[in-house]
Amino acid sequence: MNLFKLSWKYLTFRPLSTSLNVFLLALGLAIITVLLLIQDQFEKKMNQDAAGIDLVVGAKGSPLQLILAGVYHIDFPTGNIPMDEAQKLSRNRLVKNIIPMALGDNYQGFRIVGTNHDYPALYEASLADDGSLWQKPFEVVLGAEVAERSGFKVGDEFLGSHGISVGSHEHDANNFKVVGVLERKGNVLDRLILTSVESIWYTHDEGGTEPSDSTATHEEHQVLNLQEDVAIKGFPKTTESRELTTLLIQYRNPMAAIQLPRLINSGTSMQAASPSFEMSRLFELLGVGITLLQGLAVVIIGISGLGIFIALYNSLKERKYDLAILRAIGASRGQLLLLIFLEGIMLTFMGAIFGILLGHTFLSVIISQNEQGVVGSLQPWIFLKQELWIVVYALTVGVLASIIPAFAAYQTSIAKQLTKA
Repeated sequence: MNLFKLSWKYLTFRPLSTSLNVFLLALGLAIITVLLLIQDQFEKKMNQDAAGIDLVVGAKGSPLQLILAGVYHIDFPTGNIPMDEAQKLSRNRLVKNIIPMALGDNYQGFRIVGTNHDYPALYEASLADDGSLWQKPFEVVLGAEVAERSGFKVGDEFLGSHGISVGSHEHDANNFKVVGVLERKGNVLDRLILTSVESIWYTHDEGGTEPSDSTATHEEHQVLNLQEDVAIKGFPKTTESRELTTLLIQYRNPMAAIQLPRLINSGTSMQAASPSFEMSRLFELLGVGITLLQGLAVVIIGISGLGIFIALYNSLKERKYDLAILRAIGASRGQLLLLIFLEGIMLTFMGAIFGILLGHTFLSVIISQNEQGVVGSLQPWIFLKQELWIVVYALTVGVLASIIPAFAAYQTSIAKQLTKA
């Protein structure tokens, strides 16, 4: 007697009831699948993007906003800071390295970031093909995702738009020229366009053009030469009063983590925020929402388990005569017990597989609607080991829902049922 085949026949005999039970279970499991994928990849990507950055300094405002804008590039900056104040900070004995950043423009939603060569080096980025890093203003290096979506190659030119979101007016005084494309690293650089800080300054100057050395006076040349002699490493050279958006700081020693943020927040017009601290707060806040969604998923799965129990129990009432016939032709009580358990397990196994696929599909749809954010960098078709526990959980629900109907089948009386017939 093939119990698997017999169980399948009983399930397909009522396709509507079976489909509804499978779908209800799959819905709860799909929610859990999506939460698992987002939580795992989101935390990994956020930690990966913040690796090597001990402190972020910017204009006073929300610390979390400062981190999201300066490290992850998914929020609006809190404002600008004076460069001379930033340069003073770089002389502090607690600072190992400072990476200046200037924001303010975009190309089709991809942010144009003015910085220095330490920024791609921070993520150990490498160039594809025969490209190079920028050497002059208005030369840019594209992240892998930007290059893929724009179709730009080395040598191509484009106009940037004002602001950090799509829909702003274009800066048509200067074209940006692509001089390199970064290899895909799966981090924040994939979504950025990197250039020099001067490129951002000159773009927003009146007329949007780079100052010409040919028009500089003798006195200005002397000032420029002096500025080059005393130039602070990592900062662009300028004799004008300029501003930056954020500073990414690396500590020189553990003592800096205690002293430097307090020094900046109380003794300057700037604000310091720790990526690790702010992201811990963010994950804590998100954890409340995730817990609520997990609770909702458990309720849905519990309801689906109850539905499976009711379906099996009602089906058993109608099949008592069939079970008695099976006992009469040689089936043992244990085989009838196993038959009912198999039906519950097969139902929940189908629900588990369908739920996992539904979860991945749902995440894929979410990502397609948020292509340029952090969510857009998630991979919807990566399968985690934790998803195996979803299958185990579903099968457990099937076993529990089948206990009472299976026990009732085990107690089936041949004589009693055949006499009724």
